[in-house]
Amino acid sequence: MIAATKKSLDYFTANFGPYQHRQFRILEFPGYAQFAQSFPNTIPYSEAIGFITNLEAEGSVDYVFYVTAHELAHQWWAHQVMGADAQGATLMSETMAQYSALMVMEREYGPEKMRKFLKHELDSYLRGRGGEIIEELPLDHVEDSQGYVHYRKGSLVMYRLKEALGADAINRALRNFLAKTKFGGPPYALSKDLIAEFRAVAPPDQQQLIADLFERITFYDNRADEITARKLADGKYEVTIAWKAGKKLSDGIGKESELALGDDIDIGVFARSKGGDEDDEKVLYLKKHRIDTAEGKFTVVVDELPYDAGIDPLNKLIDRVSSDNRKRVTVED
Repeated sequence: MIAATKKSLDYFTANFGPYQHRQFRILEFPGYAQFAQSFPNTIPYSEAIGFITNLEAEGSVDYVFYVTAHELAHQWWAHQVMGADAQGATLMSETMAQYSALMVMEREYGPEKMRKFLKHELDSYLRGRGGEIIEELPLDHVEDSQGYVHYRKGSLVMYRLKEALGADAINRALRNFLAKTKFGGPPYALSKDLIAEFRAVAPPDQQQLIADLFERITFYDNRADEITARKLADGKYEVTIAWKAGKKLSDGIGKESELALGDDIDIGVFARSKGGDEDDEKVLYLKKHRIDTAEGKFTVVVDELPYDAGIDPLNKLIDRVSSDNRKRVTVED
């Protein structure tokens, strides 16, 4: 928690602006409830979601680091900037706190290690929308009660936007937004005001992406089909990755229609030591390719024996199934 606090203060101050208090405190309370919450300079933090957590468990996500960074980020997003009491308000508070914490996590663990967290967020979003009883709304109109949208989908949306525009551009947009709105009174900011700042730093060819992420409900249906490899005479491996892809537009009750593909999507190949797990994997190849057809193949040469490969292998996109983007490599004799 202390490490996350120091690293978050460094990142947020450098990229968003000054912290407004003289101290920052975390208060432990008993596990009768399981939450953390951000008050001015103070976070009450349940022992049940941090102080007794086993981060060595298989498949665990370092959510203690993440929750601490998220709650500290609220000192900017909700304490310096307060949105109007309107649909989309939590985009400016919870989604921005999610993004802020993601950036600290990425700096701490490296971009290649973000898949575990992104997949967790994606799976949580998919489960949440499956339980929606009224209507799913896009981020720009999200209701306060739709945590699966402003938390879970929000993480994926902001990480995707960062990938497309770059962290420097995103942080410039956020600084501009803060400069216009922080510690302000009515009229309070609306979600469209923040989205306008993203549009201002985005080139023309990324404007549609912003609409897809914030103003519509879009999904991908990408999956690895068949992955084969053969050893070359020089000891390297030629890997052939067959994939299928799709993109869909959904309304609030789940009715879908097809969208044209034309996206830059990661293709990746990974190695893993014998008996190792995903935490030990090594990136052999990871590069964006323009995907504009429903299926295809890519062939790449890597230096080591590959373990698995796929399309969008780090789960950066909002995909309807998170587990079929990768597939084990079949090594041909």
